[in-house]
Amino acid sequence: MSEKFKSKPNMIYPQMYVDNFRELLNNTLERFPDKVAFSYKKDATSKTPEYINVTYKQHYEDIKNLGTKLLDLGLEEKKVGLIGHNKYQWPVSYQAVNNSNMICVPLDYMLPENEIENLLVRSGCEAIIFDGKFLDIFKNIKNRNTTNLKYYICMDLNEDLDGILSFYNLIKQGKSLCENGNTSFDNIQIDSNKTSVMIFTSGTTDIAKAVMLSQRNICSNFSAMTSLIKAQEGDKVLSFLPLHHTFECTATYLFSFFTGFTICYCDGLKHIPKNMNEYGISGLVCVPALLEVMYRQINKTIKNKGLTIPFKIMMAVSNFLYFLHIDVRRKMFKSILDNLGGKIRIIIYGSASVDKKITKFFTSMGIKMLQGYGLTETSPVISCENDKYQRAGSCGHVLFNQDVEIVDKDENGIGEITVKGPNIMLGYYNNEEKTKEVLIDGYFHTGDLGYIDKDGYLFVTGRIKDMIVLKNGKKIFPQEMEILLNESTLIEESFVYLSNDEDSKISAKLVYSTENEELSGKTESEIYELLKNEVKLVNSKIPSYKYIKNIQITTEPLIKTTTQKIKRHEEMAKISVTK
Repeated sequence: MSEKFKSKPNMIYPQMYVDNFRELLNNTLERFPDKVAFSYKKDATSKTPEYINVTYKQHYEDIKNLGTKLLDLGLEEKKVGLIGHNKYQWPVSYQAVNNSNMICVPLDYMLPENEIENLLVRSGCEAIIFDGKFLDIFKNIKNRNTTNLKYYICMDLNEDLDGILSFYNLIKQGKSLCENGNTSFDNIQIDSNKTSVMIFTSGTTDIAKAVMLSQRNICSNFSAMTSLIKAQEGDKVLSFLPLHHTFECTATYLFSFFTGFTICYCDGLKHIPKNMNEYGISGLVCVPALLEVMYRQINKTIKNKGLTIPFKIMMAVSNFLYFLHIDVRRKMFKSILDNLGGKIRIIIYGSASVDKKITKFFTSMGIKMLQGYGLTETSPVISCENDKYQRAGSCGHVLFNQDVEIVDKDENGIGEITVKGPNIMLGYYNNEEKTKEVLIDGYFHTGDLGYIDKDGYLFVTGRIKDMIVLKNGKKIFPQEMEILLNESTLIEESFVYLSNDEDSKISAKLVYSTENEELSGKTESEIYELLKNEVKLVNSKIPSYKYIKNIQITTEPLIKTTTQKIKRHEEMAKISVTK
């Protein structure tokens, strides 16, 4: 570290910076040419899997070859859709499109066929690169001919099929073009300020909007993250959150790629512990829902082995010694860490609130827990805890290259979070009205409520649209109530809302599992009474105006986005219909 550099809470290391994706590729090619960039199984279902390791140099060549062929197809300045599960072909496609003066439109792979078709029409895509699992869907869309699509490219076809192009053939053809003197890819001049990525929001509170991001927006964001988190030699990160989501794309893929992590692809959510062992994973980027599952599974194992009390004692001793600067956490909890691969040292999480006791639980075992906060419109990170500064319940400090102002504060200092910086979107595609609503005097109005404490830590308390305002003016944030409800071992997940009947009571929809051992053999009415008692326990911990007075129980999971955020408007519509 330079002697002139002085760290501060939101910049503890000198920043590494690139301005666009071409600079990113050139930078990593120069620094890590022979290092493994990606590792994955050729066939995840095989009992003796073959591992494919791709170096940074090989990755660059694949991108260049694919980009050259896409240019040869006449797609420069066109929009190209991208849909698929987390796999190596996804980042190759993403970079080939973005480095060839095209606009990449990542799509959610959990959307139904009609919605995929609708977004392709709305965005005006002229080509689509898709996972082989969507072959039938795109055959149907091709036959209907309702979109502007001219080229259908399948990631998993070895040969072209019925007008659908093979991803691998395109790479081969692009390589041949390069070998024969085609320099179109090399000659592309990247405009860092131009729309390069168009991402549809998840629509948790409204219809999905298309967010326009430039390469400078995105690169400024993951570049700023290098001033907060340092990679270590041999670091490996497991990619399992959907890559179309800006949190996974920026924090797992782009940041890890830029800093020299090896990115490993997960076989599926249920295989995460196994994959962590197989690859020797040291880093995870995840959402609170996964942390809650891991927390419950570990505690369940401890309880089944009759070790609950000894474990609590070990936790207390570990934390006390750590307070005295004696760190034996990873030694004391080695057996648990070994079940997670033994090398996990850092977990970055965001997208929703998480119970403090869960983060303290993992921290007590020697895993660094870093919470971040952001939105698609902010590329996405606004604030993040870092290698040196963390505070339970906070989202860390605002990134050094951004300015956050809390406006319209109430008596408690809570107001709307607004942010200004190089990461702020260009606007919503074909929606000037909505753009003007949220971009005011250079500041993006997030729609989130929060405050900044005296030490500069940002706390997010909830969304304005989700906030419940009672007739007496009292305010309730449903996410805070849901965290308390979800602490119960009987409740899988919950949804708190204000009933729209005459009484307008605080109500909760509680999801339970039929596989829960504590509920085994119970009738639905008995389960209702048990869950009602859990609600009474929560009510005993909160002010009376927040009391949950109505409940409904179900085994049906709540409607969620691919990053496990509740689609609150859809849940409310569902509740209204069933009344």
